[in-house]
Amino acid sequence: MKAEQIKELFAQFEATASEYEGIECWSARELQHLLGYSKWENFQKVIDKAKESCKNAGEQISDHLPDVRKMVPIGSGAEKEIDDILLSRYACYLIAQNGDSRKEEIAFAQNYFAVQTRRAELVEQRLLEYERVKAREKLSQTEKQLSGVLFERGVDEKGFGTIRSKGDQALFRLTTQQLKKKMQVPDGRPVADFLPTISIKAKDLAAEMTSLNV
Repeated sequence: MKAEQIKELFAQFEATASEYEGIECWSARELQHLLGYSKWENFQKVIDKAKESCKNAGEQISDHLPDVRKMVPIGSGAEKEIDDILLSRYACYLIAQNGDSRKEEIAFAQNYFAVQTRRAELVEQRLLEYERVKAREKLSQTEKQLSGVLFERGVDEKGFGTIRSKGDQALFRLTTQQLKKKMQVPDGRPVADFLPTISIKAKDLAAEMTSLNV
């Protein structure tokens, strides 16, 4: 996620926040659109999961997700009353945690509502860390798949290590051991745990290409 997107989403989430009896809160109807859900029925399913998480955490649902009614315009100056839910920051966080993490809005919200200070730079930092963790998990899955493909073709663990080292040499002009030494990686730890996000993604792409070629 680019810095411009983060700033834009931050401004949108800030603009929809309100205060009720001294407590920061958000309207579920407004949050629905901010999180990329077009249908209220689909968003209600996520809210139900959040309520269950709230209950399991020993919190009162009514303290964080009280039901309310609100008036909305329907055209020609007329209004109608609809159901809504007032959400605390904690409730919003639970909703984001139970949402579709493939949505950029959800990934942003998971970090935005976890940061109590509401500073944009802290949200951006958390999102960058989140992106790196996701990239690292993806690389682990790809390498596991590659290992299985190679094993089926008679390549043992030592051979897999050699292939992986050759890949590092192609990407970084250093063998895996040289790379570990340069980055001062502790013994027993994979070098990918210490690489920046872009390098992790490069290793993932190289592993996927190797798997496909094999």
